[in-house]
Amino acid sequence: MLGTFADLTRGKAELLAENALLRQQLIILHRQAKRPTYRKTDRLLLVLLAKMVRTWKQALFLVQPETLLRWHRELFRLFWKRKSKAHARKPKLSPETISLIKEMAANNRLWGAERIRGELLKLDIRVSKRTIQKYMRPIRHKRLSGQTWKTFLRNHAAEIWACDFLQVTDLFFRPLFAFFIVELQSRKVIHVNVTRSPTDLWVAQQLREATPYGEGPKYLIRDNDRKFGPHFARVAITSGIKVLRTPYRTPRANAVCERFLGSVRRECLDHFLIFQEKQLSRLLTAYALYFNQARPHQGRGQRIPDPPVCSVPPPLHQPDPIIAVPVLGGLHHDYQRTA
Repeated sequence: MLGTFADLTRGKAELLAENALLRQQLIILHRQAKRPTYRKTDRLLLVLLAKMVRTWKQALFLVQPETLLRWHRELFRLFWKRKSKAHARKPKLSPETISLIKEMAANNRLWGAERIRGELLKLDIRVSKRTIQKYMRPIRHKRLSGQTWKTFLRNHAAEIWACDFLQVTDLFFRPLFAFFIVELQSRKVIHVNVTRSPTDLWVAQQLREATPYGEGPKYLIRDNDRKFGPHFARVAITSGIKVLRTPYRTPRANAVCERFLGSVRRECLDHFLIFQEKQLSRLLTAYALYFNQARPHQGRGQRIPDPPVCSVPPPLHQPDPIIAVPVLGGLHHDYQRTA
């Protein structure tokens, strides 16, 4: 703003040249597809300058005159709003009451503002509904009609499996596809297999092999890959499994399986050269066995998904020696006590 008022002391020729330069820049700005953004200071400056220029409508290029008039009305309305605001304010709520409102909103997700207001009246605390809503807003960003996806997974983790594909490129730049099925609660790898042509029939056969004798989950999470066709859906229905499709472009909806695929790449595939399908199948089978019976998991409190049956632990004064069993050619080691 200081620079604008300083222009009043400059020469006419210099101002004309600067105006021509600015007009040319505005012409270039009109060619852009993206609309420029206006800050509050920009709007205030344009309104004040338009008031000082008689032909202000002809001098506007970036905005329409109606837009500038609307900004002027908003500024006028804001001015009188602050002018007419009452100086006497009601006493604020005590920090203890505010903390109690937030605690009720966080611990009782089904309670609304009016329900919390009734609970406060039982404690002889009188607070308006609108005030309660103001302090509830940071606690509850959005009122949900049902349980969230995270809550559903936590409540039914023992009955949910998740499946996904992992594409691998061999040494000769040929694609290979690995198919995994993982149990959500224990993180146990239920099934793994490899193929070069993952058809609908092949994927349906993998689900059939993973659920022998009718043993299977209640829900199965999958993405929207076209490899899951009608044959796969038919096997799921006959096995009593309800297939849950994740939304598009939401890998977090199948976070457990996605995390497992990342572990497979970082801890196994990034350290080997893949030549053929059988080699990849042997590697993934060995890694799945290590993943299930030897690898602790942070998400499960450093527990193992499917630990082997252990014998009676040795006495504290006579501990058995510890040995390191190599896994995947020494890439990992499984530390065990000798019997």
